[in-house]
Amino acid sequence: MQPGKFITIEGGEGVGKSTQIAAVRTALEASGLQCVVTREPGGTQRGEQIRHVLLTPTEEPMPALCELLLMFAARSAHMENLIRPALQRGAWVLCDRFTDATYAYQGGGRGVPRDQIATMESLVQGALRPDLTVLLDAPIEVAMTRARQRNAERGEKLGDRFEREQAEFFQRVRDTYLAIARAEPNRVVVIDASESEDRVRSAIEKVVTAYISGVHPN
Repeated sequence: MQPGKFITIEGGEGVGKSTQIAAVRTALEASGLQCVVTREPGGTQRGEQIRHVLLTPTEEPMPALCELLLMFAARSAHMENLIRPALQRGAWVLCDRFTDATYAYQGGGRGVPRDQIATMESLVQGALRPDLTVLLDAPIEVAMTRARQRNAERGEKLGDRFEREQAEFFQRVRDTYLAIARAEPNRVVVIDASESEDRVRSAIEKVVTAYISGVHPN
């Protein structure tokens, strides 16, 4: 059986990942492909438990290394219990964030050395990397305004532990994401997420449809 493909959707807070993942799923299923949608951190029962630990604010500070190890602990369970089995049976896996987010948030945001992340990446994932990554990018002021509006609508004024960070943190995250895209243009496609929801959806659908057809959108 032909293995499935692994597609990830990346981006900082407020860029509309959750909304646009539905467009990618629709494009995949319209082509007759089996699609498994998941997220990080999380994706499995154990992963979701770790997600809760990672996102819940507490009085006790979380050291950057602790955060990194928890991310990869959740990813290990996710990889072995969901992602690899799905790919092996021929399904296409669509994941809301993956290891690029670790380089962006824990690397760029927290300052964890890149080589430490790369070591964990190799240990947990082996040779497996996303086949295609769609990076939703927007200026920090636009993204933060959207994130605040979203949280207010949910009754979560302060947001989770990451969403409480300052603009400087998110700028470092964005800069790291864009650096990854420049370094890996054959894998990462950048979409301007500051456009309207319909325009962003249309752009993503074109990217995914082209990829399904065997044409890399870059």
